[in-house]
Amino acid sequence: MQSIKDANQPEGNSYEEKRRDRFDDRDKGRDRHRDRDRDRRSRERDRDRNRDRDGRRRDQDRDRDRDRDRDRDRDRRRDSDRDKHNRKDRERPKKPSPYWDVPPAGYETVSPADYKELQRDGKVPAQGVPAAAGLGIDPTAAPGSGSQITRQSRRLYVGNIPFGITEQAMMDFFNEKMVTTGLTQANGDPVLAVQINFDKNFAFLEFRSIEETTNAMAFDGIMFQNQALKIRRPKDYQPPTGDPNSSANIHVPGVISTVVPDTPHKLFIGGLPNYLTEDQVKELLQSFGELKAFNLVKDSATGLSKGYAFCEYVVVEVTDQAIAGLNNMQLGEKKLVVQRASVGAKHNYSVRCLSGIPVTVQVPGLQISNNALGEVTEILQLMNMVTEEELVDDEEYEDIIEDVRAEVSKIAPVKSLEIPRPIEGVDVAGVGKIYIEFHNLDDCLKAQQSLAGRKFANRVVMTSFYPPESYHMRQF
Repeated sequence: MQSIKDANQPEGNSYEEKRRDRFDDRDKGRDRHRDRDRDRRSRERDRDRNRDRDGRRRDQDRDRDRDRDRDRDRDRRRDSDRDKHNRKDRERPKKPSPYWDVPPAGYETVSPADYKELQRDGKVPAQGVPAAAGLGIDPTAAPGSGSQITRQSRRLYVGNIPFGITEQAMMDFFNEKMVTTGLTQANGDPVLAVQINFDKNFAFLEFRSIEETTNAMAFDGIMFQNQALKIRRPKDYQPPTGDPNSSANIHVPGVISTVVPDTPHKLFIGGLPNYLTEDQVKELLQSFGELKAFNLVKDSATGLSKGYAFCEYVVVEVTDQAIAGLNNMQLGEKKLVVQRASVGAKHNYSVRCLSGIPVTVQVPGLQISNNALGEVTEILQLMNMVTEEELVDDEEYEDIIEDVRAEVSKIAPVKSLEIPRPIEGVDVAGVGKIYIEFHNLDDCLKAQQSLAGRKFANRVVMTSFYPPESYHMRQF
């Protein structure tokens, strides 16, 4: 028995050990799972912590970007407001102050600094009373020869000067002319300096006094080395108070000015063929008398004649003779229109009041024969009333037609009316002129006598008769 037990004893121990080992393995597996779960939860916590940290970092980055954008927008708005304010300051014209630096009467052309200097020197009373009233000093005259105060009033622009001319040659020429014509105010040379712009072919003359500068305006149109000089005031010139024109009414014999002022004796010459030169038109006009001023109007782009000119004679009595002799004169394929052009003057020089004396004029290069008695037609041509720019707008064009028709109908019944309009890219004949057809000759003549010399849009109306055949064929 004992031996049997002993023999079976190891087997019992082995079973217990196996069972114990099995429980131990189960515990180890449970611990292993528990450790694995703990590690997994730890990793998940770390992952959640990292995710939260990344989320907070992203939120911080978003906040930083939002703040940066907000600052950038604020800076941009501030810069835009500053630019807008600066632009307004640049664009807004500065109004002259009604209180500061207001020049006293008679010293409008003197700067405040120069005026104060005159006050310190005792040449102007401190209260601002013009020196001319108390000290016998002319405020428009220079205190001294070549004074900077009156420099703008002592300068003249000279255009169309000969090519290659020197400053000394121009100074000598004008000094000699001023002395020989008696236009100087004292002994010595009146011209102090000459500045020539060789690129643009013009010059500036500086004189020693305002009076001599004004007198030198009479040389406008004088010939210098076969060139007709054009003399003008500079653009910055401001005429003295009470003398808006500030130009002496002086005529130098042999000099024809290029500026024809508005006087009762200013003549309009229309219907000139475009091929006539200035010299030929002058020769035509000078057959009646000496010209004081003449201007052939030219196209600024092409330099060609526009077919009309203005002039004034030295002897005013010649004016009526020129009108009688030249108006309605056949010149090539055209008839001349010659009448007074002064603003406000009304002179009815119709073909019925002409002398009837045939006039023959010899112009170099042309053979012109004319009978002063023209033919009255049913068509009246009105000139110097409208411009090309005024005819472009449809509404303005209709207003012009309505105004002309209504006014002319008060004189005589209108049969038809034509106002040629400009067309882009097309050369339209007769633009700027108005053509009116009447029922008979008497109505047309009555309208011509009534409309000639009147003002339309502040322009003096010029009239002439027009061939009916050309009118009906629209050959303007």
